[in-house]
Amino acid sequence: MEHWTIATVAEQSPDFRRVLWTGEHTQLVIMTIPPGGEIGEEVHEDTDQILTFVSGTGKAIVSGQQRNVAQGDLVVVPAGRTHNFVNTGENPLILYTVYGPPDHAEGAVHATKEEADAAEESGQDEPPTE
Repeated sequence: MEHWTIATVAEQSPDFRRVLWTGEHTQLVIMTIPPGGEIGEEVHEDTDQILTFVSGTGKAIVSGQQRNVAQGDLVVVPAGRTHNFVNTGENPLILYTVYGPPDHAEGAVHATKEEADAAEESGQDEPPTE
């Protein structure tokens, strides 16, 4: 059994993206988006994503619809939908997200968005195939 006090773990992570757990069908990831930062517009063609916001303030943009997000908010991004999450506040926007199926390499840690983007472009951030 894996167990976390997820809000605390997420708030303690300085990394842009950290994969906490990867299963056969889902994956748990924590993220810290710095002030003025964003995840970047993307689409996961075959992956659903559920994001829960732990602290900070931001803007969720899913399929052109925009909503403000803050602590306690949850956003569902169905597979195939264009989405981005932008930090609009003065403090980090901290969240945890569940992907189904996994979307990142097991155990991946990316300190910055630039590092995460480079890992994706180079093929080093591929989810497990089995």
